[in-house]
Amino acid sequence: MDAATSTADRVSSRHFLTTAPTDVPPEASVRALWRQSLPLAGRQIVVFVRDTPTLIQALVFPALSMLMFKVVLGDAIGSATGQNSAYGTVPLVILVGAMFGSIASATRLNRERATGLLARLYVLPIHRAADLTSRVISELARILVTTFILLAAGHLIGFRFTQGLGPAIGLVLVALVYGAAFATLTLALAVSARPGAPIVPYLGLASSLLMFFNSGFSPVSAYPTWLQPIVANQPMTPAIEAMRALAAGGPLTEYLVKVAVWTVVILVISIYPAMRGYRKAARDR
Repeated sequence: MDAATSTADRVSSRHFLTTAPTDVPPEASVRALWRQSLPLAGRQIVVFVRDTPTLIQALVFPALSMLMFKVVLGDAIGSATGQNSAYGTVPLVILVGAMFGSIASATRLNRERATGLLARLYVLPIHRAADLTSRVISELARILVTTFILLAAGHLIGFRFTQGLGPAIGLVLVALVYGAAFATLTLALAVSARPGAPIVPYLGLASSLLMFFNSGFSPVSAYPTWLQPIVANQPMTPAIEAMRALAAGGPLTEYLVKVAVWTVVILVISIYPAMRGYRKAARDR
């Protein structure tokens, strides 16, 4: 009986060894990237939700800022442009919320590099881009939730979808595409910088410049002539104008093309430095 049991165990073990590995995708495959990014993205979301101050800042503060913009600047902007300022303010604040939330995530990544977490992940038999992809996925989840909250708050100040369901979905997609590109850029900078580097001041300064020099507050024609080409073609302006057109109507194709071009450019200049930063973080540890 023992011999029979031992033989059965050996057969079962041999069967497991020959069949189990077929369920494990190759480390460098797209399937491995997808399967391994999802649980890591779940970890990022849990960390974000448990960080109450950051959660409030990312979800509540943008909505309050939008209402303050309307109270302080709304009538003046509306009188100057002839259009409800909500159609510029709401897209602007959605993009700003995406940007500043990504800065917080980049700061967390830089801290985790200092703890050696990235080095431990790098030696595991997982796809090399899984952690970066998981962070971008978690950023997309955050931006999606923030966008819905801000659209609800925007309804209170007069923002409406007048073009139907399809354009409304398109507006959310523009926010997600812009947010994904900016998140990838900030993560690349964070993982490439030394632990403890002053990421927030530099990224905050760049984001503030983009925030104040775009078409969300006032039309491009209201800026000085020499500044108008810069304002019209910086990354935020075409995204804001595309979102405005998707909500209220107007020219769209040119702005979507510019959004696509900026997205491709930012991703191209970000992905390789990000992966190189992960390798450097693993070696330095």
